[in-house]
Amino acid sequence: MDEQAHLHGSYWLHSAPPGDPEPPPEGPLTVDVAVVGAGIAGLSTAWEVARRGRSVAVLEADRIAAAVTGHTTAKLTAQHTLVYDRLRRTRGPEAARLYARSQTDAIHRAAEIADLLGVDCDWEDTAAYTYAEDPARADDLRAEAKAAREAGLAAEFVTETELRFPVAGAVRVADQAQFHPRKYLLAVADGIRRLGGTIHEHTRVTRLHEGEPCVLTARSPASETQVTARHVVVATHYPVFDRALLFTRLSPRRELVVAAPLDATDAPRGMYITPERNTRSLRTAPLGDGHRLLVVTGEHFTPGTGGDVEERFERLFGWATDHFGELTLTHRWATQDNESTDTVPLVGPLHPGTQNVHVATGFGGWGLSSGIMAGCLIAERIAGRPSPWSDLYDPRRIASVVREGAAFLKHQADVARHFVGDRLPTPSGPSVDDIAPGDGAVVRVSGERCAVHRDEDGKLHVLSARCTHLGCLVAFNRAERAWECPCHGSRFDVHGGVVQGPANDPLEPRDL
Repeated sequence: MDEQAHLHGSYWLHSAPPGDPEPPPEGPLTVDVAVVGAGIAGLSTAWEVARRGRSVAVLEADRIAAAVTGHTTAKLTAQHTLVYDRLRRTRGPEAARLYARSQTDAIHRAAEIADLLGVDCDWEDTAAYTYAEDPARADDLRAEAKAAREAGLAAEFVTETELRFPVAGAVRVADQAQFHPRKYLLAVADGIRRLGGTIHEHTRVTRLHEGEPCVLTARSPASETQVTARHVVVATHYPVFDRALLFTRLSPRRELVVAAPLDATDAPRGMYITPERNTRSLRTAPLGDGHRLLVVTGEHFTPGTGGDVEERFERLFGWATDHFGELTLTHRWATQDNESTDTVPLVGPLHPGTQNVHVATGFGGWGLSSGIMAGCLIAERIAGRPSPWSDLYDPRRIASVVREGAAFLKHQADVARHFVGDRLPTPSGPSVDDIAPGDGAVVRVSGERCAVHRDEDGKLHVLSARCTHLGCLVAFNRAERAWECPCHGSRFDVHGGVVQGPANDPLEPRDL
């Protein structure tokens, strides 16, 4: 991995680059439904709403399908590691069945939409596997296979796979799919426009006034305007509005991805994941010329706590070469998602007091099927027809949080450790002189903690180290040249600009 400067980022973005940006609203805008966020959940919702005859506007702070969805591993599956045995134990067999049905319906819906739009999105029907190399985990896999089968999936426990290395066992689920998410979503966006919807990029929503109707304040580089809508859908990955206190039930998780061409005759066609070794997930994508692209994901960590992320990339690529032979790394990137305390996504009313503000979040690394499911669920809810699994995903569920109390309390303890600890006096840390070119650190400047980055030319970029969401201290990720908040996952570039929410405002500049 010596030629990092020549590596591409996300393969999905590199192989399906965006066209000209869609302009922000030119003035006040009124629609039936305003969707905040243009990833898989936001665009799926806008499509479903527009198909039902409602006017819709999508408001995206950056570019469509370029944030979390643009950095996925692109598995479209209802097999989510070991979810069904856990659901059966914590929420009962019926919840597991509803989860399986809803996720399977999402796969079928994506296939229908791709066919309807006539898009070539590298769609491949395949099987999904959760495997383990450690024989001690075989019983867990057998229990998961049984639970998934009882939930309605075509699941079985197997000991043989197409992988080059032996496994102790695996849960195999047939009739799943993988595809190119950018090609798919760019076609969905075109379909939304043809149905009369509008999409506005570089338009950051900063305020929400709930009422009949709701009013959003949208900020673009050149102006600020208002969008009035009967219904608002918050599909920003991590909700940008805190009135529901959903941040108390969401844990951000960042994962690394490496990709390299592989001879097609040696490439696995199924989708694989193991919870071992801090997660290893892999699939391949068609490249042509007798090759497929091996995509390997893993090394998950809470943003701002990853330590030497460059070393994590090295470790992940080393695992790939150990298991697949000599490889030439061509792409590497990172992805981020949020997991709810009970592992089930939060899709439905933003808070108990609303009927016309909706949210989709907490996909736990399985955002493609869950995002499509969320689009269908919310569109039906807006139409006054709750889906059979509305209660399963309802963000207002309380009993589930009680059952998963240990996970809830652990998350709160982790956040409190940063939130309180960041405000306590600490021994002297690094000085500005200690920061090497390309690196960054939080240092004290005139008694204030500042986020200081030294670029490759030696120039210093100095910012407040307090995240603009709730004030936790950020930490520097050298491998990705970003400041990250360990409390709720907000990320900022070296100039302070917001890269990822829930923060809406940039880090404030400081003088050294």
